[in-house]
Amino acid sequence: MLRACVLEDGGTWSKHLHLIEFAYNNSYHSSIGMAPYEALYGRKCRTPLCWTEVGDRGVLGPEIIQETTLKIKSVQEKMKVAQS
Repeated sequence: MLRACVLEDGGTWSKHLHLIEFAYNNSYHSSIGMAPYEALYGRKCRTPLCWTEVGDRGVLGPEIIQETTLKIKSVQEKMKVAQS
């Protein structure tokens, strides 16, 4: 997954690592029956889509939320391709 991001978007692996880690920790794992984040904290992770609902948008700015949301969708699509 990390390799695919670096090859497609360029840059170094460290640029993409936080998004890959986020996607991995919030993806369903059949071995534990939930996402690792949910197993660790006992609740689902609040994603950027939830941030706008609680008003953090003013703190982070709508551009950052939109950019992060697009990157997360891209990572999820790449995960699906890698798994198939």
